[in-house]
Amino acid sequence: MATTRTATTQWKGALLDGSGTVSLDTSGVGTFEVSWPSRAEAANGKTSPEELIAAAHSSCFSMALSHGLAGAGTPPESIQTSADVTFQPGEGITGIALTVKAQVPNITAEQFQQAAENAKANCPVSKALAGTTITLKAELL
Repeated sequence: MATTRTATTQWKGALLDGSGTVSLDTSGVGTFEVSWPSRAEAANGKTSPEELIAAAHSSCFSMALSHGLAGAGTPPESIQTSADVTFQPGEGITGIALTVKAQVPNITAEQFQQAAENAKANCPVSKALAGTTITLKAELL
């Protein structure tokens, strides 16, 4: 069964001096402030499209890795993934760096690296972001 998730942004003003809010409508977990300075300079307590992409990518990757490991008979005890999304004004998103650390019993470092590479290539968010360079650093704890 397909699912659709919705977020809504309300923006006021021009890009450089305007601001807005983005609400996570489907879950209802929050409304967050956004602005150009929070995107291109310091966050100052506001979010950005890139931070929201990082949240989506790190969670999707973790789910895909967990599923792949369990399917191979080596379910993880824990997975911690961070996604660093780099934004260059005037150029756009220039790269995403995934870093994962996991506790997985009964697996070699090589098997874990292969599972992580597979998750990076096949998680739905990675596929949606295929137009940018995505790197991976995987560490088995």
